[in-house]
Formats: sequence, structure tokens, C-alpha cells
Amino acid sequence: MTSAILKDRFTVYSQLMRLDKPIGTLLLLWPTWWALWIASHGRPDWTLLLIFSLGTLLMRSAGCVINDFADRDFDGHVERTKRRPFARGVVSKKEALLLTAALSFVSFLLILPLNRLTWLMSVPALFLAMSYPFTKRFLALPQAYLGIAFGFGIPMAFAAQTDSVPAIAWWMLLGNIFWTLGYDTEYAISDKPDDLKIGIKTAAITFGDYDVAAVMGCFAVFTAVMVVVGQSLGLGLCYWLGLAVATAMMARQYSVIKNRDRLACFKAFLGNNRVGMVIFLGILAEYSLNIH
Repeated sequence: MTSAILKDRFTVYSQLMRLDKPIGTLLLLWPTWWALWIASHGRPDWTLLLIFSLGTLLMRSAGCVINDFADRDFDGHVERTKRRPFARGVVSKKEALLLTAALSFVSFLLILPLNRLTWLMSVPALFLAMSYPFTKRFLALPQAYLGIAFGFGIPMAFAAQTDSVPAIAWWMLLGNIFWTLGYDTEYAISDKPDDLKIGIKTAAITFGDYDVAAVMGCFAVFTAVMVVVGQSLGLGLCYWLGLAVATAMMARQYSVIKNRDRLACFKAFLGNNRVGMVIFLGILAEYSLNIH
């Protein structure tokens, strides 16, 4: 195999894995880091931090590959996705499935040094990641299912750090479900005209004329859950400042998405990376300054 062919395959596989678009990895990573810091009272095991960070990248990449495999007959009809590898006809089904298997296998190798509870939890985590792309055929709110998949790193982080999954981990997962439902509905609004044509289901279609209101409602529930988390843990000023700034950032998105402009809605979706980062910085400062 020549270097030119290898370079071409690497480019195609990188596009399948969305290595050029890290937003999904970041939206997965922030809640996982929230959980690692809270589970360890601000002193995460650095080996765990490395394992979960790499695992997040690998599993998000595997999820993207299987998503494109599942949507291979649709992506060519959607403006935003018509240049993806399957839509361009530059990758085979076999290649995509083998790449998914390889990424999943490496992810599994990463957690081998961890405890039995984390191993057990990796099974539903893998199932959620691999099955999400197919839920768009039959679930009215596939973005809620995505929220479970995207947030499952939270209970896994607690399991790895403490060998248990306390109630606070499930509260954080619940919050993440609503946060994901909110920001991914923004994403879906930008694709709504195309999705209606090809007949798949999304939250933006299900919510109909109330899609913007639903986004803001989801953000409100997410904020309320994070308030419960902060109160339950007895967190102090830094956490609350971080949450307040993040809440203001989410509220501001209303003015961006209210007219349902495609590019504006996509921009608002991307802005949720900063929301996750600000909450993490609040948690980091809270435990680093040890004032809670």
C-alpha cells in the first residue's frame, strides 16, 4: 500500500471520526470531568483522568463512525452532511464497521486496569453509544437518548474513582440529559427542513412550533438540577458563580435561536462548549481553593 493511499485512508477515517470537529468530544468531556472532580473531592486520580479523557475521544469517534454508517442513505440529502465520507462514496460499510470495532476495542483496553464496577458499566455505555444513531428512526426525542449516552461517563467516573455510584451521580446524569436535549435540539433546528424531507425523527420536529421554548425549558431544568447538586454537596461561592455565568450564557442563546436561522442555531449549539467549561472551572476553583 503506497503512502498516498495510506494518507487518503487516514484523511477519510479522520473525517469519519470527526477529529477535525472536536465539539462533540468536548461536550462529552466536560460532564465527565465534573464527575471526576466531584467524586474525588477535587483530587482526581490522574491516571483516571487520562483514561477517561482518551476514552471519551475514542468512544465519541466510534459513535461518529457508526452514526455515519447508520445515516449513510440520508446524509447526502442534508446540506450540512452532504460532504461526509459515506455521502461522497469514499468509504465502505466494512471499513466503517471495522473502524468502529477497533476504536471500541482500544477503549475497552483502557479500562482494563480499573475496577469491576467500571467494567460492568462499560457494557451499557457501549450499547448506548452504538444504538443512538438508530433511534432517529423511531424515537420522538432521540436527543434525550443521546443525553443518556453522552452523560454515562458521569456514573462511570464515580464508579472508577470511588467503586460506587451514589445518588448525586444519577442527579448529574439527569441534568446532563436535559442539557444535551437542549443543545442538540438547537443542532436539530438547523437541520429541520432537511430532516422533514427525509423522514427521520428529531426533537426539533417533535416540539414543532415550541422548539425554541423547549430548548430554553431544558436549559432551565438542567440549571435546577445543578442547583440541587450544589446544595447537596454543600458547594460554595466558586461553584455558584460558575453556574450563574453558565446559566446567563444559556439564557442568552434565546436571542440567537429565536428566529430559527440555521447558522445562528448551529452557532448557539457550539456555544455550549463554553457552558460546560465554565461549570467545570467553577468546580475546579471550588475544590482548589477549598472554600466550600
